[in-house]
Amino acid sequence: MISLLNGRSSSSSAARRGRRALVASAVVLCGAAGLSGCGKTIQIGDDPASPPSSAAPQTPQASAPAPGPGNSALQVVDSTAQDAGLSGNGGTVIGAAVQEAPPKWVQLSAVNSPSLASPNLININQAALYRFDKDTAAPSKSNCNDACAAKWPPVTIQEGGNVYLAGVDPQQIGAIRRDDGQVQVTVGGWPVYRFAGDTRPGDLNGQGVDGVWFAVGPDGAKAAQ
Repeated sequence: MISLLNGRSSSSSAARRGRRALVASAVVLCGAAGLSGCGKTIQIGDDPASPPSSAAPQTPQASAPAPGPGNSALQVVDSTAQDAGLSGNGGTVIGAAVQEAPPKWVQLSAVNSPSLASPNLININQAALYRFDKDTAAPSKSNCNDACAAKWPPVTIQEGGNVYLAGVDPQQIGAIRRDDGQVQVTVGGWPVYRFAGDTRPGDLNGQGVDGVWFAVGPDGAKAAQ
């Protein structure tokens, strides 16, 4: 039996309305555009190590908090953007180009690079992604801002956007709000970045820079050399 918000039995018509609401919620969680796979729903500031949000309908609870203003959930999808019928790059840019607006969606893919002994992540433009030793993963916090962020652009996303994955565990993905208000994707708790000095697919010019920047693996760890 479906438990309604007030915790009491209701008429059959109210129960039907409750079931319709639950079905609608499930559609939103799994993606309204016919996505081929569901991952998890995260709020901005989620710890990726926390239990996943379920895409299955749940019994409503009166105490369940609604997302606060400006904290729209992101959907982590355990399939590629192409599988979801999308083409293009979601609005991401390449190299030193300035990301004027957050992308509508991003894709993180694990690949094997000749110069690395373990898999590393790239985005949909095949740009290598990095982590910064001066950031923190627990709690997730970026310490790369202003001039640093111009050289190492954060992997940002629109609020309410989708993160598509290839070879990455959805449970490793989270999101934080940066000091400038933008939403940045995290992997294994670590905020992830591009490098402005990478201009071609396969470039790893940021690897080891200043002894604090390293290609990031699919679990957020440094990709081994």
